[in-house]
Amino acid sequence: MSKTEDLSSEAMHDNIRETADTLIISDIHLGSRVARPKAVRKLLDRFEFRRLILLGDIFDDLNFTRLKKDHWNLLSDIRKMSNPDKEIEVVWVEGNHDEGLSEIMSLMMGIKVYDEYSWETYGKNFLAIHGHQFDKFLTENVVISNVSSFVYDKVQRLDTETQSISRFIKRKSKGWLRLSNKVASEAMDYGRSKGADAVICGHTHLSMKMESDDITYYNTGCWTDLPSTYIVVDEFGNASLREDVNTPSYITEAVAS
Repeated sequence: MSKTEDLSSEAMHDNIRETADTLIISDIHLGSRVARPKAVRKLLDRFEFRRLILLGDIFDDLNFTRLKKDHWNLLSDIRKMSNPDKEIEVVWVEGNHDEGLSEIMSLMMGIKVYDEYSWETYGKNFLAIHGHQFDKFLTENVVISNVSSFVYDKVQRLDTETQSISRFIKRKSKGWLRLSNKVASEAMDYGRSKGADAVICGHTHLSMKMESDDITYYNTGCWTDLPSTYIVVDEFGNASLREDVNTPSYITEAVAS
């Protein structure tokens, strides 16, 4: 089993929209001060796609009073995409932060919410599931998990523009890396049981790709850290992990160093 950390880079002109079968983003955490709804909107505008999968934790919590104008604008864009006239399949997969939103989203956005979602592209079977289901520490230590999330959120708010401190914590945290690998391993086992060729998760906020002989695991990363990441599946069923091209170059350079 190998882990691939290289991310595909995008090279597009501003006036050209890239075509994709499926675009997958997760962990936007609308309502959080470190959410990047403007960047997500720019991403959606750069692509033409048949399917959009919102892979959980689109909201930070169920307190909608924390949503700012930019957050509502993103939700409005997504709602418009779900219009049948657009011929775009919009899929919302529930995460642990937006758990319990199924009825609200169906009424407010006209989008069906799933626990997990599977589809086929060019003969390849994909499974999308948020990933908290494989995080036993979260489910067994709710208070500690909430405190850790609260502390990290505070660090992000006080961090520099390049988020150097936040990225250092994530990169050096053995617990974070163990969690990411554990979620990957259990997700791959679950994907095998479902007959998937690839399983895609979010939750850990750590973008990655892990391969074995019979299945590939992808993690979308998140849109609260820099650089933000997402996954594209092309019309031939090839999946790629991408970095947001709107990340300032000095941040990309800092990550590479």
